[in-house]
Amino acid sequence: MKKDSFFDIYCQQGEPSVFCYRSGNMVYEEGFEKGALISYGWNSAGYPLNVLTNCPTRINRKRYAEPFSFNIEIDGQSIDFGLEFENFETEKTDNRITSVLSLKSTIKPVKIKIFTLLDGTQMFSRWLEIENLSDNYLNISRLSLISSAMESMDVSDYNTNKGIEDYYSTGYFCDDRWGNEGLFKWNTLYPGKTCIDGRFTRNRFRHPLIFIKNNLLGKIWFAQIGWSGGFNFSVDYDAKKHEPDTHLSFKAELTGHKPLAVLKPHEKFTSPCVHIGLVAGDLDDAVNEMHAHIRKSVLNTPEADGRNALINCGMGAEHTMNVEDSKDFILQFAEMGGEIFTIDAGWECPPEKEMQWGDFNGRNKPDPDRYPDGIKVLSDFAHENGLKFGLWVDIECLGKYCDTYETHPEWLSVDPLGERSSKFMDLSVPECAEWCENELSRIITEYELDLLRVDHNVDYTEYFGMRKCESGALECVNFRHNMAVYKMYENLKKKFPKVIFENCAGGGGRTDLGMMKSFNHTWVSDWQKAPRSVMITNGMTMALPPERVDRLFAGMGCHTLGSLDFHLRNTMLGHISLNVISPAGARPNTEQMEFIKHSVGIYKDFIRPFLGDSNIYHHTPDLTDSDACVIELSSRNKAKGVIGIFTLCGSGEKTVNIIPKGIDTSATYKITLDNKRDSYTISGSELKNKGINAYVPCSLSSELVIYETI
Repeated sequence: MKKDSFFDIYCQQGEPSVFCYRSGNMVYEEGFEKGALISYGWNSAGYPLNVLTNCPTRINRKRYAEPFSFNIEIDGQSIDFGLEFENFETEKTDNRITSVLSLKSTIKPVKIKIFTLLDGTQMFSRWLEIENLSDNYLNISRLSLISSAMESMDVSDYNTNKGIEDYYSTGYFCDDRWGNEGLFKWNTLYPGKTCIDGRFTRNRFRHPLIFIKNNLLGKIWFAQIGWSGGFNFSVDYDAKKHEPDTHLSFKAELTGHKPLAVLKPHEKFTSPCVHIGLVAGDLDDAVNEMHAHIRKSVLNTPEADGRNALINCGMGAEHTMNVEDSKDFILQFAEMGGEIFTIDAGWECPPEKEMQWGDFNGRNKPDPDRYPDGIKVLSDFAHENGLKFGLWVDIECLGKYCDTYETHPEWLSVDPLGERSSKFMDLSVPECAEWCENELSRIITEYELDLLRVDHNVDYTEYFGMRKCESGALECVNFRHNMAVYKMYENLKKKFPKVIFENCAGGGGRTDLGMMKSFNHTWVSDWQKAPRSVMITNGMTMALPPERVDRLFAGMGCHTLGSLDFHLRNTMLGHISLNVISPAGARPNTEQMEFIKHSVGIYKDFIRPFLGDSNIYHHTPDLTDSDACVIELSSRNKAKGVIGIFTLCGSGEKTVNIIPKGIDTSATYKITLDNKRDSYTISGSELKNKGINAYVPCSLSSELVIYETI
């Protein structure tokens, strides 16, 4: 994104009043008419929808049953309409502009504020504030953060012979189960309503991301919900064979048991954010605009900067975890080029009980039999060998062997049938949230942590417990629990700004932008085995900028399938984490070690300096029918980049021709093929015309192409 990228919000007074949001070449308009805020549509080329004053191209609201820009129900009553305009304000800085539209309901005693943030990228952030103006309790029973009429088409204008099933595609992560995070797929959009759910009615391992592509007109909408709770994306496609008119609408909705929240008298309820944008271009254009927005306006907490991308190395319950073995691994990691040593799950457990770590959650102290001289022995040893020190914690779960499990059963979540969870705590209880925050603060301070790894191992069905409010009504705890979690980590990150916060939730169970605001980076999956490991990297680097995406070399079954180079290069396209290559007491394989040190050197010296502001190109975004995965990272000035080429199952030996996307045709480049460490020189224009031929010798192997200007 250019420094002088255009962004502006202006209000056209009158009946209706129109609010025009422009950022880059994205335009989105809404109008307040007849007591409702109506979605008027989009433009991908920078034109306001009334650029021809007397011939506006705004969507006809009468074509949509719900043309409203949001959906809110209070006590089962829709308040999308019956609204009074109160105020519209904007606040602009050099980097972004935020508007606040204030509306008051005539149906329920409620004020609604609609916040919109633009920053010059072709994506904006939207969130709502709902204020209870009464002395009574009010139930929020429905909440769509944005409800947009996307577009209407008269296909007879386009001289196409394609059928209605060819007009649109949706792209999202097709699986919601553990170990299947980031498996991206383009899907045909059929007439009717398509719903993509996460967490409430589906498992928790689907990142809340969607792309909607107009195959006829060459544009893509893209959206994420920054929310760790239940969500639903719905795309309503109204089209009929042999009729030229089509109508498309979209909703991003929070889901859970009803009511989602019970508002106290005069309480202000601030919703999570939805982030939504539009480009005229391909998937890479959409992804890079989204990453630019995320870096600039979402994951921009200074204390949680992810650009350092230090190489984390760890050991956990898959090892014996005694002091001497730990020291051996620290030395191995130091030789590899690691920068942090982290002790994972198991440090609270007695010897030989490592794999039962869940039962010991909540002790939050190193087991004295495992570490007779305390854990500082290992912290000091790591520091002496040039590594920082980190610890794993699953603070929201209690194990049956911790004292708090017995003393505070009321902190455990309760499901709608009244059954108490066996481990999951309800942070909507203020005393529980306070205990969790104090414990994390103590752990960081007492054990002098350089890194805190936060896990979250709980079944998604336990996310949606119920609690009795002061009013006597039941409320789904999901909203207040997650907001308490966000607030806890915001507080802790400000208190410990130099400590690296690493997010994890059984792998990728909580990678959303709401959770990530206070974290430097995140695990996106615990599945490390080829070929799915690279398919996960491929998808999750669409959802999050690559410097935020932790990928593991060795450990967690990584070593069982595929070549050594496949394993390590998969991590080099995100944020590297390392595990050991030989058991404690065994001499590391010198051939393995040489390749690791060589590759880590490339990461540190070549990739990492531009990773935090890189462009990423997914040459093979949908791997459903592919036998190779190709991912490219390039610096924004096009001076350097890398391309990872990975063969998948059954491909055999393969020569892949790749045309780099992140190059300058007027420059001259040095190309290095890392397998044989051969180099040659070629002009940017030749690269665009001829590409690079990369030979990969077998299935589940790889090549790394390095390019830089000379």
